[in-house]
Amino acid sequence: MGDPVTQAGAPALTLRQRAVAAFRRFLVLFLYLWALFALFVLNEEALARSQGSPVVLQGFALLNALVLAKVMLVAEHFDFSRGLRRRPRVYAVLFDAALCTALFMVFHIAERVVAGKLRGESLSASMPSFGGGGLAGVLIVSAIAFVSLLPFFTFKHVSRAVGPDRMKAILLAPPDTSAGDERPSPSHAL
Repeated sequence: MGDPVTQAGAPALTLRQRAVAAFRRFLVLFLYLWALFALFVLNEEALARSQGSPVVLQGFALLNALVLAKVMLVAEHFDFSRGLRRRPRVYAVLFDAALCTALFMVFHIAERVVAGKLRGESLSASMPSFGGGGLAGVLIVSAIAFVSLLPFFTFKHVSRAVGPDRMKAILLAPPDTSAGDERPSPSHAL
């Protein structure tokens, strides 16, 4: 009968191929988030050093990246921005970044509350203080997370639009100087 094919005519992926592809996506998410959270921790550490406070451990950045990469994979599976596919891609990018920012905030609160409960703290004592506390702190941290996620989701949606093979060629292959695409023309510049 031959290999099963998908609706687009491409061969269907085996379970192993799908698992490897999912692991690669997870690894990319994890590494991006780890770098992001490690920078947040370094920022906190710099502030703590300037005030004489103890150094914040990088382990929290690693743990948060692992947990939140899985959260992002689950959110990606549900494809919450699919209703925006007929609109310009920027809407899906903004929506995905906002959704993941909200998910990160919720999971950060849950993580701190659970850790506080395990230490025997009350609910109010275990609530995290974002950006120095209050609504302004929550808005500041949310804005930082949102803006930090924009490049990731822009890359994801552009890659989806041009195809993963073309995106690899654009990023990893040397430019074809004979075709003159070494530099974009001014009309194509942002």
